[in-house]
Amino acid sequence: MNNNKIKHIVIVGGGTSGWMTAAMLVKLFKQQLYITLIESEDIGTIGVGEATIPPLQIFNNVLGIKEADFIKQTQATFKLGIEFENWGNQQQSYMHAFGNVGKDIGFTQFHHYWNKSKPTDINHFWDFSLNYQAAKNNKFSIMDRVQGTPLAGITHAYHFDASLYAKLLRNYSEKLSVKRIEGLITSTTLANDGSIESVSLKDGQIISADFFIDCSGFAALLIEKQLDVGYENWQHWLPCDSAYAVPCERTEALTPYTRSIAHDASWQWRIPLQHRTGNGLVYCSQYLSDEQAKALLLENLDGKPLAEPRKINFKTGRREKQWHKNCVAIGLSSGFLEPLESTSLHLVQSAIIRLSKLFPHNGVQQANVDEFNRQSKLEFEQIRDFIILHYHLNQKETHNDLWQQCRDMAIPDSLKQKIELFKATGTVSRYQDELFTEAAWIQVMLGQGIMPNDYNPLANSVSDADLHDYLGNIKQIINRAVAAMPSHQQFIDKL
Repeated sequence: MNNNKIKHIVIVGGGTSGWMTAAMLVKLFKQQLYITLIESEDIGTIGVGEATIPPLQIFNNVLGIKEADFIKQTQATFKLGIEFENWGNQQQSYMHAFGNVGKDIGFTQFHHYWNKSKPTDINHFWDFSLNYQAAKNNKFSIMDRVQGTPLAGITHAYHFDASLYAKLLRNYSEKLSVKRIEGLITSTTLANDGSIESVSLKDGQIISADFFIDCSGFAALLIEKQLDVGYENWQHWLPCDSAYAVPCERTEALTPYTRSIAHDASWQWRIPLQHRTGNGLVYCSQYLSDEQAKALLLENLDGKPLAEPRKINFKTGRREKQWHKNCVAIGLSSGFLEPLESTSLHLVQSAIIRLSKLFPHNGVQQANVDEFNRQSKLEFEQIRDFIILHYHLNQKETHNDLWQQCRDMAIPDSLKQKIELFKATGTVSRYQDELFTEAAWIQVMLGQGIMPNDYNPLANSVSDADLHDYLGNIKQIINRAVAAMPSHQQFIDKL
């Protein structure tokens, strides 16, 4: 028998990442683990993770949380995509809409046929996105497929109150035997091999465990302050280092998409919830002072602010090791990528699932540690490239500020190859399990001014006349489907 068997886990930190971790581990491992979560009411949460991408549905489904209950308990709304305003030319916008665009034919993706058709303003790429058309018409409905057609239906994510989601998950976890301890950690005891033996609390309690999960946010109490694993800084590619966040009164209409609005040396998020709107401004302190950023955010709110704007400082990058010894960092303790594409909670979710698949129940094995870190590194880098893409392709008419710096900077080779390939041939190169789909990459590159010079010759198998009819039929099907949907507000009211 192995004396290193993992029986007791301590999660340091609550909030959304801590309680997501506790809920999933207690669900999957049931009576195999004894789980303790330590958090302090005195420590606030960052709270920028109020917009998600579609995989959160899978997370909730595994836990058995019904969508209607989730919507009700977290004051959530539905999200069909992210609209980017002023990221190309000023006053221009495009959307990264979730789901498919058009319908592929054979081995050839739809966008090659669209490109072959000599697209114009009358033949807009997003005319063939059901998600986009529903979003811009403030419509929503649950549908796997457009009835009576081969077209895929709606793909959705959520906007929600992260603190209410953490509360929901806490109740869920505690009912399944997770023990919560209120307290502040003051010190950590390490074993001779450098692994963590216990943590000490301000009130004198000493909590020992076999395995520790660091969900302590930017503080990184275990993974950095005790284990000192190092940090890979990406600010030379993503120079923003600050943000202000503030809620404001809800305004009509209740839009089913996130807005990302580019300003001077900054961008603003707008996330509509049932009870309020979440807002924030991400900026580069090299070009914009705190006072200027705060004023810019408050000037561009849709409603009356409900609190004083809260300052957040960050350094974009990742821990060089997300798992070291008997400690795994999940959430902001593992690294930070700004919330431009709503990936913060997805990185939490994927880390939890990755840990579950590689769980060291008979003791920590270096092979598991190495594989976890390899996958985590790749995922962070792939999301990093997608976020850099938005900045690098900006067409804002400014000089000597953030936007020009990002246009002129050398970008990672992995991203450079993607851009050059798409520009030349319309082809998108991606790893099989990469988070962002071909449709996502295509929408951002088209939306920010890259029109492919060519298309796949397989698209020539369809005549111009047949292609014209094909595109017209898809557009007609989408328009009919959207017209039949209830409004976003009506759909939520029914829940």
